[in-house]
Amino acid sequence: MPTYEYECQGCGHVFEEFQSITARPLKVCPKCRKARLRRLIGTGAGLLFKGSGFYATDYRSSDYKAKAKADTSAPSPAPPASCDSKPCRANCPKAKKE
Repeated sequence: MPTYEYECQGCGHVFEEFQSITARPLKVCPKCRKARLRRLIGTGAGLLFKGSGFYATDYRSSDYKAKAKADTSAPSPAPPASCDSKPCRANCPKAKKE
């Protein structure tokens, strides 16, 4: 059920109301009791789809995202002790000493 935002045109009172989608908009202000309410168009809330057919990675927890970020920012492994390949010899500090 969505939360709708209302504004009273009489007193300026702004409030939110948790209502069914099929419920009729409110008309009477709870503060001044005048029938001058207007339902505002809001940005809405995000939808979260659960169940089979949706990717589990779409809605990861912040804890999971922090751990994944730490894994990707880990230092790269050191080069192997002995290098025999041509690209490695060109970039290897040990090969330059020889």
